[in-house]
Amino acid sequence: MDIWNYMEYAAWILSVIFGLYIIADWFRIDTTYSEDVLTSSREGELEAMTEKHKL
Repeated sequence: MDIWNYMEYAAWILSVIFGLYIIADWFRIDTTYSEDVLTSSREGELEAMTEKHKL
């Protein structure tokens, strides 16, 4: 085996590790915060309140 095969295996292993981390983080966030918190946008609400529309 040459260096490229080892690098390919290392890349696959890293992609599996990152994928598992993403899934674990997804479950952690989903159980920590409610849907209302996750789908709200305070910045958007603040901008909407301070905007002045001229028609």
